[in-house]
Amino acid sequence: MDYIKNYIEENKERFLDELFDLIRIPSISSLSDHKNDMVKTAEHIKGSLIEAGADKALVFQTEGNPVVYGEKIIDANLPTVLVYGHYDVMPVDPLELWNTKPFEPIVKDGKIWARGADDDKGQAFMHIKAFELLVKTNNLPCNIKFMIEGEEEIGSPSLGKWCADNKPMLAADIILVSDTGMISEDIPSITTGLRGLSYWEVEVTGPSRDLHSGLFGGAVANPINVLSKLIAEMVDENGKITMPGFYDDVIEVSDEERKLMAEAPFNKEEYKKAIDVVELSGEKGFSTNERTGIRPSFDVCGIWGGYTGEGAKTVLPSKAYAKVSTRLVPNQDNKKIAEMFKVHFEAIAPKNVKVNVTSLHGGQGYVCPIDIPAYRAAEKSYTDVYGIKPVPVRSGGSIPIISTFEQVLGIKSVLMGFGLEDDAIHSPNENYPLKQFYNGIETISHFYKHFVEEMK
Repeated sequence: MDYIKNYIEENKERFLDELFDLIRIPSISSLSDHKNDMVKTAEHIKGSLIEAGADKALVFQTEGNPVVYGEKIIDANLPTVLVYGHYDVMPVDPLELWNTKPFEPIVKDGKIWARGADDDKGQAFMHIKAFELLVKTNNLPCNIKFMIEGEEEIGSPSLGKWCADNKPMLAADIILVSDTGMISEDIPSITTGLRGLSYWEVEVTGPSRDLHSGLFGGAVANPINVLSKLIAEMVDENGKITMPGFYDDVIEVSDEERKLMAEAPFNKEEYKKAIDVVELSGEKGFSTNERTGIRPSFDVCGIWGGYTGEGAKTVLPSKAYAKVSTRLVPNQDNKKIAEMFKVHFEAIAPKNVKVNVTSLHGGQGYVCPIDIPAYRAAEKSYTDVYGIKPVPVRSGGSIPIISTFEQVLGIKSVLMGFGLEDDAIHSPNENYPLKQFYNGIETISHFYKHFVEEMK
């Protein structure tokens, strides 16, 4: 289909300029100071959808950040695809580790460098441009709807209710998502499973105020010491989470499926080199890909307390804090785990401190069948562009709202991601290869034709 390649080639610089305009808005959902930026970004995306050819595009207010909805209905009897993406991004800390300004995108070494370049502004924008391509060349074969939200990075707390309130408007045959990755530039893959998530903030309180560590050290419990010990006890020497009952609902993957997973290309040495570590770790008895795809995990996402400024201050702090999370596998209920951790962590704390656990957000895991029309269409689309059949993989990441879509809207999702391992999403120096950006537009453009054919 030469019209796809030709349109991309003729408009590639404009596509990039428009993406950069979107990236420049610092839409950080977890920071209240950026509330106005969320609204600004939503309005910007609304305008992009209208310019791309949507019959209508609207910004809906929610209990949190706005949702952008757009649609083009060419024939009610044709299949309908609902495209999901998110415009919010992660914070940029620590800023000093960035080699460029995070919200001033640049192209260097064949990559776009900026916060949101991959996750998810770059990938969501590919869908808008693929839509534009099909509309402007008169090749749109089905109906398309868009739902682009601003709270994915904080667990999409408002979107479930918004979906329930607008269920008739969102009716579709499949939800198409690009918020995941591929094995490599040369080996496409389709994410068929996502881990769930539970996330908490822990507060440990000792004395009523900060104390002099010389006068009180050794006589009063130090909350940071206690917190560190409690966290260390959460995972044993074999990499298993020690919380009683944690594994009760974990479905063990069959030897046959583990064998299929093992066929996915994986170079352990290159993996270690990419993240600059000498050795890998995790649950005993499982490979690296299995540890991140089919097994749960426990991690400390942040920890602080006491004095952290320049120089020394001999203080025994009153409080210590940590943000911790578990990645869950399908069939583990995130709400059940959230309550289980709170009860467990507060129970194992010694009496010389007070512990309070607050659940921040969570979501269920998700599995996509590989025998549905949309999956087969995605498979053919990657093959068209990359020349080889994509590998089905389970991702270690979480997109909590995907399982909500299935529960609330009754619609399956297909995860056509184009990000790569070294794109550094959620980290300083996030980037996205230009090749993947343009290949993504091309692959998505192919999807719609194949999907209509598969639905016949």
